[in-house]
Amino acid sequence: MTPGVEARYRALRSAIDEELHKGGRDPAGVTLVGVGKRQPPEIVAQAIEAGLTDLGESYLQEARRKFALLPAVRKHFIGHVQTNKAKAIAAAFDVVQSVDRAEAGIALGRAAQERGSALPVLLQLNVTPSDRFGCRPDQAERLAETLRGQPGLRLEGVMAMGPLGAERDAILRAFELAAKTLARIGGSTLSIGMSGDWREALQAGSTMLRIGEALFGPRIDGRHT
Repeated sequence: MTPGVEARYRALRSAIDEELHKGGRDPAGVTLVGVGKRQPPEIVAQAIEAGLTDLGESYLQEARRKFALLPAVRKHFIGHVQTNKAKAIAAAFDVVQSVDRAEAGIALGRAAQERGSALPVLLQLNVTPSDRFGCRPDQAERLAETLRGQPGLRLEGVMAMGPLGAERDAILRAFELAAKTLARIGGSTLSIGMSGDWREALQAGSTMLRIGEALFGPRIDGRHT
């Protein structure tokens, strides 16, 4: 087992809490979601043992294999939702953060309703040119209305990614746009902020951070989260 994950979790949670205290915010109001994509289950398990309660995954098959080997956590789907996989996603995950179009929401809602449950979802916004997916902020109200019209869904807020490699001011502007969009469409969850920009996200009002590399170390494919 790779040493250091438990210590990184404690240090990261402490740094987040300190930043929140500086801004006069309650640390209990911000959830840390560990991004386990391309991470071995034994490494993810160390973070869970240290106190991690929420785990985000992007790939359905990888996630299902991993979940079978891990202690119970709240499972977040953060990858692109393909409508033909909506039924399986609704069955495997507790939250879907990445609903960026009506077809995906309708398919997830139908799948959740068949299971007799209401699936919590976030509307994925596109607030940066570097993001391939996401609903444009000026179209968010229409999509939110569609999602709220699905009996099998419970729209809880929005998710967005900051611009990769951008200056701090550009990151803040993108996150502030996400926050303003949430204020327009309603909801309590603002899922913004990753390993390189979580401080800017907290400044913009994030209530949910999605952290991969800063928690688990580099992914085995060499990419960053």
